[in-house]
Amino acid sequence: MFKRKKRMVLAASVMLLAVALSGCGEEKSGGSLPKEVTIGYQVIPNAELFVKTQGLAEKAFPDTKINWKQFDSGRDVNTAVASGSIDLGLAGSVPVSIGIANKLAYKVYFLHDIIGDAESLAVRNASEIKSVKDLEGKKVATPFGSTAHFSLLSALKLGGVDLQKVTVLDLQPQDILAAWQRKDIDAAFVWNPVLAKLTADDGSVVISAKALSEQGAITADVGVVRDKFAKDYPDFVKQYVNVLDDAVEEYRAHPDTVAEALAPVLSTDKEDALAQTKQLIWLTSEEQADAKYLGAEKDKSGFADVLKQTGEFLVEQKQIQSAPELSVYQEAILR
Repeated sequence: MFKRKKRMVLAASVMLLAVALSGCGEEKSGGSLPKEVTIGYQVIPNAELFVKTQGLAEKAFPDTKINWKQFDSGRDVNTAVASGSIDLGLAGSVPVSIGIANKLAYKVYFLHDIIGDAESLAVRNASEIKSVKDLEGKKVATPFGSTAHFSLLSALKLGGVDLQKVTVLDLQPQDILAAWQRKDIDAAFVWNPVLAKLTADDGSVVISAKALSEQGAITADVGVVRDKFAKDYPDFVKQYVNVLDDAVEEYRAHPDTVAEALAPVLSTDKEDALAQTKQLIWLTSEEQADAKYLGAEKDKSGFADVLKQTGEFLVEQKQIQSAPELSVYQEAILR
């Protein structure tokens, strides 16, 4: 517990430092598009991963150098934004809620996906865990500060499980896979492609993010952009959203082709890649303008409500000290 608190204090300190230094890490090109941009991405089967694998951003911005930087969790994306080492990033709704609560200088510009069955609680078949209630006395791993962590805590709460009776370990996805293979853990709440590898190795799914969302615990993968970058280069952000929209439309028109392109980076075959994409909901920016998502206006954003509710849950779980007012989350929606 002490270790967790220490890490949260350090993370908060980095974010506060970033707030103080915001505007110091970028040289404006003088034009409407930047000379160089760094995008933090994660290996998640959504439109942005398709954009990267096909070089679609490079084709859309031939005069801009596109740097791609891979991350394993949103917590690390928050730290990278705070240090100014990336301009745009992908993080889960939980780390984004934490970032806004800690006054991290970024805005939500896109919902890369709504999480369905792509994040789930996988249990080892030999562990005889048949329900969330059976997690008492077991070792469960998840990346702390992630959407999966939020979903795990929500599942335990909804299942009436005493958190003190469960050993919850903070591991990154690749470390979860290694721990699973060593049989060091009984279960893990994690996302694809690691989730698929766990279920393929004597594992089963007990509950998914989709099932939890139906009980009010909604999670999503979120696109964020540094405030200063969004202010200096609004045309880039707008055109990058168009690139993402095109990728969503391409997936809807040719899902097999997109799955085939994603399969190598997901370390799987086309059929499994297609199955993984179907576990996420891809939306265009026009669809995201609906009030239940980002909304057309800041004060009519249903997703701002989700971020606020997530923040309140994290306070209740003692993951953050306090959650700001709804208006703060609404201001973090780029409109």
